[in-house]
Amino acid sequence: MDRRKSIKAIALGSLSTGILMDACKEPEKKVEDKTAAASSPAGPDRRPEEIARFEQLNAIKFFTDAEMATITLLGDIIIPKDDVSGSASDAKVPEFIEFIVKDMPEHQIPMRGGLRWLDLQCLQQFGKAFKDCSEGDRIKMVDQIAYPEKAKPAMQQGVAFFNLMRDLTCTGFYTSEIGIKDIGYIGNAPNQWNGVPDDVLKQYNLAYTEKELKECVSFNK
Repeated sequence: MDRRKSIKAIALGSLSTGILMDACKEPEKKVEDKTAAASSPAGPDRRPEEIARFEQLNAIKFFTDAEMATITLLGDIIIPKDDVSGSASDAKVPEFIEFIVKDMPEHQIPMRGGLRWLDLQCLQQFGKAFKDCSEGDRIKMVDQIAYPEKAKPAMQQGVAFFNLMRDLTCTGFYTSEIGIKDIGYIGNAPNQWNGVPDDVLKQYNLAYTEKELKECVSFNK
């Protein structure tokens, strides 16, 4: 399974609507600033109330060090580093999630409860907490909860947690500088068009007139 391609498809087509809608409530904010807000000082483009909110949330620590270690490992399983771009942790997704659960408290219980559930399952199956398991055992655990249609009924709490973790990870990654570059988004940019390609014109038995060719500007050198 190509995890990056699968996650990119989720990110572009089926991320949690609630999370994305909340991210878009204040259109005057820059899209990429969501991740930056979790790890960088408030920039000069932020309003005073935004700076105050940022400082208030960053002064509070929600996740324990052990929980953050687990979030980092899970995030990098969901979006690993490859030859195109960095991993979720490279994009500071764990810091993003720490920020989001404080900014959106409704995620606190599902996230903390899910992390606890994950550790208990790993203790039962492998004798260790998730972060202390081998890489192979971590993947075995994730495979039990990453595919809702295949998951066993006893794994449904884990499925719900992993769905949330995956949504937050993808949201954090694909609103970061690394993630934006990964999907090739360049924003608004000037375009050059040299007209309909010759092969397409021939396909439909069409052709430009001499007048059109003379009057049209060509960017070909």
